[in-house]
Amino acid sequence: MALLLLVGFEALATAAQPARPHLVVVAAGLVVCLCAVPSERIPPTGRGWTAAAVSLTASAALIAGQHAREVWGLGEGIALLLLLAAVIRRAPGRTAAVLGPLLGLACVSAPLRDVRPGLFTVVSAVLTVVVAAYSAILRRQDARRLRDLAAVRAAERLELARELHDLVAHHVTGIVVQARAARFTALEGRPAGATLERIEASGSEALGAMRRLVRVLREDGAHPHPVAGLAEVRARTEAFARTGPPVVLSVDTGLAQTLPDDVAAAVYRIVREALTNVRKHAADATAVRIGLRSVPFGAELRIANDGGRPARLGEQARGGGFGLAGLTERAEAMGGRLLAGPAAEGGWELTAVLPLDSGATA
Repeated sequence: MALLLLVGFEALATAAQPARPHLVVVAAGLVVCLCAVPSERIPPTGRGWTAAAVSLTASAALIAGQHAREVWGLGEGIALLLLLAAVIRRAPGRTAAVLGPLLGLACVSAPLRDVRPGLFTVVSAVLTVVVAAYSAILRRQDARRLRDLAAVRAAERLELARELHDLVAHHVTGIVVQARAARFTALEGRPAGATLERIEASGSEALGAMRRLVRVLREDGAHPHPVAGLAEVRARTEAFARTGPPVVLSVDTGLAQTLPDDVAAAVYRIVREALTNVRKHAADATAVRIGLRSVPFGAELRIANDGGRPARLGEQARGGGFGLAGLTERAEAMGGRLLAGPAAEGGWELTAVLPLDSGATA
């Protein structure tokens, strides 16, 4: 609306010039300004091609033919700069390499429609170069952040795969040992039934872990390592409370015994990251509440704090902001979900729902 008002004001202010040049300038300005309006149906590249074609055609017609006596072109120029920034930052590489210079040429050419272009041509050229350079810098930063985010997600999936190795190896080893013991001791009756029951439970646990972590790639040569669980969660919260705000940890009765190992490991990783974020981003927090309970979809982990003032840390100490992205990747790979954001009562809250069996969905 602001750009259209600028075009309308220019049309009224320059109405005394010859009809044809005046009509071309106003019509081009209106079309280009409409192209700058964000639209979900028409992508920025499509609107950019239309704006560049209309603006360059109008400029060529007026420069080669009858010049306009006076051209402000403020609304059209701003619209072209907005489209230029959007195309350079968001468009695919080849499209940006072709459409970007065309939009820049349209920005520089628009003032040349005037009989006496003057200083406005230089200003338009400088603004075009500045906007293009700044948009190119933002494009590089966006690409680097996407690469970093992909690396974090890949690392999290590899970590999941290592845990899969540990869990499956543990349960399969137990199955083999119990099966050999049953075969060599010739168990019968109740002892045989109890042994088969333990073998069945171990096999079900191993299969459940594999189904929850399906499609997760494992790095060749990865070495097994201990998988953290709820005991490590308690130790981590106690250590945090000794140097930070008190932590209230509550776990549903019986859930600690029935929680699968891979889910317990995910709970530990989420709690560890959340407590780290409390130190970084909620330095004034007076309490942290951690709750783990059973829900119809599986196990729900909720972590909340009442802080709101970040700690004074350097950029390297503060990190790149990818911790939650990695945890979200872990939760989704297990068939669950993770959400984080401001709490209704103030402070910050993180909620993760993790399925307890392979057939659960979140």
